[in-house]
Amino acid sequence: MHPDIDKLRVSSVLNKNTKDFGGKFMLDGSGETCWNSDQGSPQDITITFKEAFMMSKIRIMFQGGFVGVNCEIWIQKQDEDCLLIHRPFYPLDNNHMQTFDLLEQSSITKLKIVFKDSTDFYGRITIYKLEIL
Repeated sequence: MHPDIDKLRVSSVLNKNTKDFGGKFMLDGSGETCWNSDQGSPQDITITFKEAFMMSKIRIMFQGGFVGVNCEIWIQKQDEDCLLIHRPFYPLDNNHMQTFDLLEQSSITKLKIVFKDSTDFYGRITIYKLEIL
């Protein structure tokens, strides 16, 4: 579940194959499709919303072995011009849905999730589900 998205941008897609591994697949609610980044660090996801909403947490389901580490949530609050680091978070290297609470609930217009590194030697990230709550 997530609010209405205006724009979605990911840092890379495996072999530029957006048909099979594009960013939209992590938001479709299916456990069968995914966003798979190309190699290299850092990787990121940037989402701009159609209108401001109150966000309190994100939920992510990675593929074990391709999990982001040393991560940060950046947000742009309503009526502000820039993204601010809101909090670091530290996913576990597994296939389970993981929940990360914000430090405080915020009315936001833009979200950026930064994965500074990956558990994959080549820096790839694979996300099956991303929920913004």
